[in-house]
Amino acid sequence: MQFKGLIRFFSIALIIISIYQLHFTAVVKVYEGKLKTKALQRVATFTDLTSNFQKDSAYKKVYKKLVDSAANTTITYGINGAINYRKAKEQELNLGLDLQGGMNVTLDVKLDDLIRNMSNNSKDPVLNKVLLATEEKKSSSNANYIDLFYETFKQQNPNGQLTNYFTNYNPARLKKGATDEAVLNVIRIEVREATKRTFDILQTRIDQFGVAQPTVNLDENKGVINVELPGNQEDPERVRKYLQATANLQFWEVHSVADLATSFGQAASLADDYLKAKNKVKKATQATPSTTEKKEQGSIANLITAKADSTTSGQDENVLGQMIAQIQYITQQAQQQKTSADKIPFVVQIEKKNVAIFEELLQQDFVKNSLPADVKFLYGMPEKKDDNKFVVVYAIKTVEGSDNAKLEGDNVADASQDFDERGRPAIRMVMSKTGEKLWEDMTAENVGMPIAIVLDNMVYSAPVVNSAITGGVSQISGSFSVQESQDLANILKSGKLPAPAKIVQEQIVGPTLGKEAVAGGINAFLVSFLIIAILMFAYYNSGGTVANVSLILNLLFTVGVLSALGASLTAPGIAGLVLTIGMAVDTNVIIFERIKEEITKGSSYLNAIITAYKKSLAPVLDAHVTTLLTAIILFKFGLGPVKGFATTQILGILLSLLCGILISRQISDWWTSKNRHFEYFTKLSKSIFQQSNFKFIEFRKYAYFISILVLVFGVLSFVNGFDEGVEFKGGRSYTIRFDQEVPVEQVRQSVKQVFEGENPVLKTIGDNKQLSITTSYLIEKNGKEIDDKIEHLLYQSLLTYLPTNTSYEDFVKKHKIASMTVLPTISDDLKKGAFEATILSLIIIFIYIFIRFRKWQYSLGTIIALFHDVFVTLIVFSFARTVVPFPLEIDQHFIAAILTVIGFSMNDTVIVFDRIREYFKIMPNTSNKVIINKAINDTLSRTIMTSATVFITLLVLFLIGGEVTKGFAFAMLIGVITGTYSSIFVAAPVLVDFDKNNTLQSKETLKETSKK
Repeated sequence: MQFKGLIRFFSIALIIISIYQLHFTAVVKVYEGKLKTKALQRVATFTDLTSNFQKDSAYKKVYKKLVDSAANTTITYGINGAINYRKAKEQELNLGLDLQGGMNVTLDVKLDDLIRNMSNNSKDPVLNKVLLATEEKKSSSNANYIDLFYETFKQQNPNGQLTNYFTNYNPARLKKGATDEAVLNVIRIEVREATKRTFDILQTRIDQFGVAQPTVNLDENKGVINVELPGNQEDPERVRKYLQATANLQFWEVHSVADLATSFGQAASLADDYLKAKNKVKKATQATPSTTEKKEQGSIANLITAKADSTTSGQDENVLGQMIAQIQYITQQAQQQKTSADKIPFVVQIEKKNVAIFEELLQQDFVKNSLPADVKFLYGMPEKKDDNKFVVVYAIKTVEGSDNAKLEGDNVADASQDFDERGRPAIRMVMSKTGEKLWEDMTAENVGMPIAIVLDNMVYSAPVVNSAITGGVSQISGSFSVQESQDLANILKSGKLPAPAKIVQEQIVGPTLGKEAVAGGINAFLVSFLIIAILMFAYYNSGGTVANVSLILNLLFTVGVLSALGASLTAPGIAGLVLTIGMAVDTNVIIFERIKEEITKGSSYLNAIITAYKKSLAPVLDAHVTTLLTAIILFKFGLGPVKGFATTQILGILLSLLCGILISRQISDWWTSKNRHFEYFTKLSKSIFQQSNFKFIEFRKYAYFISILVLVFGVLSFVNGFDEGVEFKGGRSYTIRFDQEVPVEQVRQSVKQVFEGENPVLKTIGDNKQLSITTSYLIEKNGKEIDDKIEHLLYQSLLTYLPTNTSYEDFVKKHKIASMTVLPTISDDLKKGAFEATILSLIIIFIYIFIRFRKWQYSLGTIIALFHDVFVTLIVFSFARTVVPFPLEIDQHFIAAILTVIGFSMNDTVIVFDRIREYFKIMPNTSNKVIINKAINDTLSRTIMTSATVFITLLVLFLIGGEVTKGFAFAMLIGVITGTYSSIFVAAPVLVDFDKNNTLQSKETLKETSKK
């Protein structure tokens, strides 16, 4: 064997690097354990804490302070000397949020807003209609967004030219009169650059967020950004604001009361007539209004609470009338104080629940025509942060022909958390040189009037200008907490998002569920390893030592490389490690079976080893490449935890080659060089599958009949239907834990009643103490208010089954241990991606097999077998979903299982095919039936042994690995059985029936044989 010294050096170096990298995880866990003990001891001295909630909150604060203060404490040593806690923490093995709790969000970059911005926010109805239609088509089309936009544009405006809508765009990039193709090319470039800038800005924000080991990934093709924030599940609303804020900062002049008093006076009387007419139409069309409609009609009379005197505030007035009442009141106060009304800003309050009706009135022509052309209404926060009843309405003075203000956030050079003159948290801003001059001019022109400081169309503050501000320093103040002001400062500092990003999928996992996933995964890992190690010794005698050492190194290298790359280990990732245990021994099994064959033929141990490693190289490579291809496709199409599984599997497959071929050969050569050898036979291995001569090909007609049944039931499974996971159908899913078992059907009816008849999906997780509750109620709407509403309704529906006096806060913290929200748009994308991934896997495998074996019959046999495997799995998931006591859902984990089954089945099939091809070379003029039967029988021991090891590891994962991976493990168990069957009874027999003329024994093969 060549390069022995280099391989030995590389192996030792990899062992040292892996152990060194993993030692950071060990020392960090030990040190954090000490800090936790210290925090508990300190909290125990607090005598004023009465409830467990108070103690838990105090513990978290104390522990956080201890962790923060320990950042520079030395806890280990490395190549360059002492390493402190902060640096060691950065180097430890990352755990995904499903293992430690946290929040995962998927953001969709809003390309329609980007295109609208490129058109200078054109109000043209044609363009806006096209963008709206494109968004609707996006959810049901695989086409590129820009192509879809142009296709829709030409459908709705056949003779239109794109250049007419982008005339004000950057002249350096786009010249006037440019062709549609030229415009599209510029849009494509801008979309690509803007998406990347959005990703970079979000990454910068997240780095400042204060979360350890965040993960941010960009899929440029989909325009999707996936963010994982482990350990940050307690304040999801903060995360939502932080990630979705576009940071569009603007400084606006405002209209005064004098500017708008007359205009609103004219509009008010017309509005009164409009509302009365609207009510008459309602009464005429619906003689008996519903309760909801009555409430709406009644609310029209009380839309705005006026700060007026008693004679005004008690009257039933319409929206604009009440606003006039507020203006009159402000004007009266101004006159009493001898202040001109043109120095008083137009600022009124409106009840939140009535904002929609107010917006409706503002859209009416009689209101638009009464108001100045340069007025724009924006909402602001009330003076008191906890005042959730009202919003403040500001009348902004716009710049003609533009949605941009005189001073934009692009001119802010720096931002930081600060405090205002009243000691309240605020944001301090420093302008650039250009911004400094604009700010000075703007403040000089508005002395005595406020300037509204607006972020993402929300007025955060409107300070009154006392004199021109020089030096370029300004401040945003308001009802902020210190944390909120810090977040806003970070958002402004990182810059404006060129393309807004909207959360389309959200998952929150509690730490309790994460701990259970870790415990289940580790237990499954250890038990699987122990069983496989014993099995290797039982079947291969002392030769099993080589396989077990190779397996240990494979696992060590996989975890070590994961840690070094900064990749996150997820629950599916642990499943990938467990699966690696089963599949990693396959290389050694292939080689050991060859060694046994050579020894049985009479070869010496040394010659048997040399021959076995040489002849095994091709089938080992083929088996690993096919599995690797499906893992790469899964990595490409998967999101979040599933991508983690694919990463682990890819590493495991590559390192399996290193350990199974090179390192195991080193061990065998080293032992043989000492005039000793490993034994490869035991009583067990001698008694089964030795010199087997089963007539597999003769039974192929029965196998075909079974396959036809599989095809029929496979088609029927689509008629029977599947349980789609929330990822694929959209909705909100909650994992709820109860103190005792609950009647599932009664809980379903309670939830259904509260959700206005919408039928929820309830599934037990383990037992009836833990339920998964999925609902699509109001999924077409999103936002904090909707999310809070759904959770409150869920809480109300479950009150009967919760401990007495359980508050909503207790429900969220103790009983809701995980949640996920997926909007229909991303669910459609996931389904399309899953379908594409499966089809792409089959196509690539077909091509690979054709290239490797150069006969279409091999590819055909492979594809038929793979379709057989996929159909069997689908049949079980369709017809058994109401029978088994655990969820059988079509989701990302299921797709991961399907692709892994495809890879595993291919692994089996190519081993048989490699042996068939070998026998065609050395057994010319022998019938296909004889050769194929012999090839299957001679590889049967390897097939059964590999399938048994994988099946055992999956069974352990299914039984004790935890609920997160149960569906995946079950699908894989089915796949291992059907994959083994199809390799023997489907793929190989196809070669006989589609090769009537013996073309598989080609002339080239016979020539090669004659030369030998």
